[in-house]
Parts: sequence; structure tokens; C-alpha cells
Amino acid sequence: MNNDSLNIPVTNLIPQKAPFVMVDKLLHYTDSEVTSCLTISDANIFTKNNTFTEPGLIEHMAQTVALHTGYKYHLLDKPSPTGYIGSIKSVEILILPQLNDTLETTAFILHEVMGVTLVAINVKLNGKSIATSEMKTVVAK
Repeated sequence: MNNDSLNIPVTNLIPQKAPFVMVDKLLHYTDSEVTSCLTISDANIFTKNNTFTEPGLIEHMAQTVALHTGYKYHLLDKPSPTGYIGSIKSVEILILPQLNDTLETTAFILHEVMGVTLVAINVKLNGKSIATSEMKTVVAK
């Protein structure tokens, strides 16, 4: 992936639209992982009392996975598919981000078959892990 590829608006790569977009930028992509970022703003629908809430953090993780799928489809010159969280095996949230914090989130693709993707996700804030998850996402047919 070249640097020009990183400048594609994320809204072209994921099916979600404002105000439900929980990723700001694609930072890194390979077949087996993706890294996104999100800066917490007071306009975010999951920000309450200057804190990014648990549901927002989980949706941010899921949209990071969607970004991986969307970018893969972009490389094939196909539109981004709609996907869903199929199941969440585990979520551990150590710290809730605050207003203006920037999250850097990496999803590691553990297994992908027939539109179902098993991923391990790590959310970092200032280089420290603040949340992890393992989930399955499903691409709608």
C-alpha cells in the first residue's frame, strides 16, 4: 500500500455514514491486519460528559474491521459491503478515552472464511493498550 492509498476518505471504505462513523483514518493495511485512528470529539454520538462510552469503543473496533474489508474491496474496485458484528467473544476495557484523545486501533485477522472474519483487536491511547476484543464480523450477502 502506498501513501496515496492512505489518503482515501474512510467514508468511501466503510458502509457507515455520519453521524455513525467511528474511524477517522486508515493508517496501515495488510492482508492480515489493519490500523485505524479516531480522535474523540464532542460531536461524536457516543461521547457523553467528555468521555467516549463503551458502546462507542466497541463500534470503533468493529468499524476498524470494516475498514479492512472495505479497503480490500477498494483494491478490487468493488463497493464496500455492509457488515455486522456476528458475535463478541470478549471485550476488556481498561480506560475510557476522553475528549480530544486519539485512539490507534489494530485489528489482526485470525481467520476469514465465507464472509465471516474472526479478529483480535487492540486499542491504544498514547501507545498504551486501553481495550482489547475478540469478535466475529459477518459480511451481508
